[in-house]
Amino acid sequence: MQFGMPTLIENRTLQDNIDLCKGLGLKFIELNMNFPEYQVDRLERLEELVGPAEEAGIYYTIHLDENLNIADFNPLVTDAYLETVRRSIEVAKGLLPLRDRFGDPGQPLILNMHMNHGIYITLPDRKVQMYDRDFETYMASFGRFRTLCEEWIGGSDVMIAVENTDGFREYEKKAIRYLLESPKFGLTWDIGHSKATGEKDVPYLLENQNRLIHFHIHDGAEQPPRNHLALGDGEIDLADRLELAREKNARCVLETKTIEALKTSVEWLRQREF
Repeated sequence: MQFGMPTLIENRTLQDNIDLCKGLGLKFIELNMNFPEYQVDRLERLEELVGPAEEAGIYYTIHLDENLNIADFNPLVTDAYLETVRRSIEVAKGLLPLRDRFGDPGQPLILNMHMNHGIYITLPDRKVQMYDRDFETYMASFGRFRTLCEEWIGGSDVMIAVENTDGFREYEKKAIRYLLESPKFGLTWDIGHSKATGEKDVPYLLENQNRLIHFHIHDGAEQPPRNHLALGDGEIDLADRLELAREKNARCVLETKTIEALKTSVEWLRQREF
């Protein structure tokens, strides 16, 4: 199985992350575009990514900005996010040779994305999600997004994987189903997020498990809700989730938030020969 790590806030530089990745025997780093040092204009300096990765024998995947909102009602905002995705796809194409050399060419290079819930209006008796209220407008944005991504990705071995976070809304499930009709889109199962939300997304993920292409692996608990724990520190049946990832030939990010938790997780895997 192909295991990698996220960019960690304790590491101030890309080289710090690379050194840790190599030292732990991991295969890749998921570059997180929420960090200022991994904005798209920085990622476009491909030589600064490729050279150090070649020396270490690793490759990269990309985590798109969690604020990404391709359905914002303000077209100026939407266009800015779409342009960010377009340029990020071009970066991913430039990183494919690293994947081919140091990873598994049978696994597409992933850009991981969250679904943006949008805003809601609070009424005396309920909350109204604006994307639910204006669902046709919302879906029109996803129609444009899917078409553009198919065009931008073209024939390259790049895919966009939609990740579960704090529970998919019903309008989001419909939009994701639409995206999954395209071969350029798949699913990321974040097993810690799903545990911390009472496994509410599990039926949907299993219903669409033929589209699982990426996993975020960390331990978690339901009461109180916790995730991003080191493997073995929570309540998840990790072996079951990892066997499913193996079955799907999905790449796995050990998505802890600290260096110590990452080291503990790597040791947990080694002891169980994953």
